[in-house]
Amino acid sequence: MTTSSSRPRSQPWKVGLALLSLLLSLLLWVNGLLDSLQRPSVGNALSQRQLELAILAAPQLPDNLRTALVGTAPERQLLDELNRQATGTSEAGVPETGAKLLERGLLEGSLGHRDAARTLFLKLQQAGPAPDQSVLVEKLLASEALPQEQAQTLSFPLAGQPLLRQWACRQLMNAGPGDPASGCRDGSAERRAALQLLAVNVLPAIALLAGLMLLVRELWLRWRGKALAAAALVAPPLNLVDVTLLVAGGFVVLGDLVTPLVIRQPTDALLKALQVGSPLSSGISVVIFYLGLMVCPLLILALMLRQQAPPEGGWLQFRWQPLGLNLRRALKGFLIVLPLVSLVGWLQSQLLGDPGGSNPLLELVLESDSLPTLLCFALTAVVLAPLFEETIFRGVLLPVLGRELGAVWGVVVSSLVFGIAHLSLGELPPLFVLGLGLGWLRWSSGRLGACVLMHALWNGVTFANLVLLGN
Repeated sequence: MTTSSSRPRSQPWKVGLALLSLLLSLLLWVNGLLDSLQRPSVGNALSQRQLELAILAAPQLPDNLRTALVGTAPERQLLDELNRQATGTSEAGVPETGAKLLERGLLEGSLGHRDAARTLFLKLQQAGPAPDQSVLVEKLLASEALPQEQAQTLSFPLAGQPLLRQWACRQLMNAGPGDPASGCRDGSAERRAALQLLAVNVLPAIALLAGLMLLVRELWLRWRGKALAAAALVAPPLNLVDVTLLVAGGFVVLGDLVTPLVIRQPTDALLKALQVGSPLSSGISVVIFYLGLMVCPLLILALMLRQQAPPEGGWLQFRWQPLGLNLRRALKGFLIVLPLVSLVGWLQSQLLGDPGGSNPLLELVLESDSLPTLLCFALTAVVLAPLFEETIFRGVLLPVLGRELGAVWGVVVSSLVFGIAHLSLGELPPLFVLGLGLGWLRWSSGRLGACVLMHALWNGVTFANLVLLGN
C-alpha cells in the first residue's frame, strides 16, 4: 500500500528536460560501466594482504586454528597470487613495481628458490630500488651469510612490513626454509597479525551464520503467514518525470559530471593555499567532492517539495525515533542480507572470475596508514554516502516507483538503479542484492532512518575490514 498527495501533471518543457537528462545519464552510465572493466580490482590486493597476514600470524595460532585460518601452504598460495598479478601487469604493458619485485624475490628465497630470487633481485637492481633499500638488495645478491645483528640492521628499511623484514633477515643469514631463525621474528607483529586474522575471518563467519538463521526464520514466518505486514509507503508528491529529473539530471548529470569539473580547480587551490600535503589532501578532496555531489540533487529535491505540507513523519519518512528500534531493524537487515550478498559474490567469482572495476575509494582505504586521512574516508563512506544515497534511492525513488508500478517493482527497479549508479560492472550484482535488502527494509518498516543505519553499518564493516587488512 502506498499513500501520497495529488500529483500535478508535468509541463512539456519538464518532460523534454527529463528525457534529455535520462539520455545523458544512460550514456554516462554505459561509458562508466565499460570503463570500470579497465580499473584494477581491490580483490587482488585483499587476497594478497590476507595471505600475508596468515603467514605472519601462523606461529602465534593454536594448532586447532592454524590449518583452518592459514591453510596448508599459504606461502605457495601467496607466490601464485603474486606471479599471477605480475603476469597481468606484464600483459597490460605495465612495468612491475620495485615493491612487488622485492616481495616476490624475498618470498622465492624464503621458499628456498635461490635462483628465482636472485633473478628478481637483479631485475630490481636494474630498475632501481628505493634509496633506503639499495644496500639491502646488494647484500641479498651477494649471498654472503651475515651475523644476526647485521642482518637485522640491514633489513631495517622494511620495518613497516614485518613479514618482508623477517624474510630479508633470514636470507641475509642464509637460513634455510626449515631453520626458524627466531632472531628475525617480531613477536608483537605476529600477535597483532593473529588478532587481525581472527577479526577478518571469525567475526564475519559468526555474522554469516547469524544472518542465515535470521533469513531462514524470516522465510518460515512468511510461509506460515505470521510475518508482520509491510508498512504503507508514503511517496513524495512527485511523478516519474520529477524523479527522472532528480536522479538523472540532479544526481548523474549535475552531481557526477558537472560538479567535479566546477569544484576541482578551487579545491586544489584551497588545499595548496592551506599547505595540506599528501595523503591528507586526498582524504579532504574525497569529502569535498562528495559534498559537492550531494548539493544539486538535494537542492532540486527541496525545491520540488517546498510547496506542499508534509505528512506526519515527513515526505521521506526518516522516523529516527525510537532510535533503538531503528538500530535493531538495521542490524537485522544487515545480517539477513549478508549471506545473500556473499552468495552472489561467490557465484560471480566462480562463473565469471574477477571482472575488476572496484570502487577506487576501497583501494585508497586499504593503502592508507594516515589516521586523519582514514577519518576523512570514514566520514564519506559511513556518514555522507548512506544519508545521501538512502535519501535519493529509498526515500524518493522507491516509494514513487512503488506507487506507479507496485511495491515489489519499486524495490527491484530502485535497487537496479542503485547498483548501476556506482559505475562498477564487477560490483553490480552484489550491490543490486544489497539494494534489494535495503529496499525490503524500507518497505517492511516504513522507516528511512533504519535504511540509513543499515547502509552505514554495511559500509562501516567493509571499511573496518579494509583497515584491518591494510595496517
